[in-house]
Amino acid sequence: MKYLIVAALLTMPLVAAAASSPDESFYKSAAEAGISEVDLGKLAQDKSSNQQVKDFGAMMVKDHSAANDKLQALASSKGISLPSSASMGQMATKAKLEVLKGDTFDKSYIKAQVKGHVDTLKLLNKEIASGQDADAKSFAQAVLPTVRSHLKAIRALATSENVKS
Repeated sequence: MKYLIVAALLTMPLVAAAASSPDESFYKSAAEAGISEVDLGKLAQDKSSNQQVKDFGAMMVKDHSAANDKLQALASSKGISLPSSASMGQMATKAKLEVLKGDTFDKSYIKAQVKGHVDTLKLLNKEIASGQDADAKSFAQAVLPTVRSHLKAIRALATSENVKS
């Protein structure tokens, strides 16, 4: 019994430390999304024969690399370690796209980008509405207009390429 109490007391600081950063999952999810956007943007630049898709991919690399750098600096200042790769689901999407070619690649990439940006908007809006970390909320508010612009651009591209998303 005595050991149980000691073990419980030893774990209390860890629980308190975890509770001190309720927005840590936001940081990690945002980092994974940003990494995925850069990876998929590079893939689009390499694989697509459609200049609009290539240009959108280039914009993803540029804009999300900049946001990723800001997020990394912010997380680092808070002692939060961010993932260095996309999530398993995002990596699966990339693996699927890597085997596609031509118009099939373009349409699948466009669909993935619509979904990815819708998901990222949900993540940002949730953080803005209910996040506890003022810096995380500020980051979300700062990148929100860019993500909205990306979603508008990819939806316009989906329309022009007759992609149902």
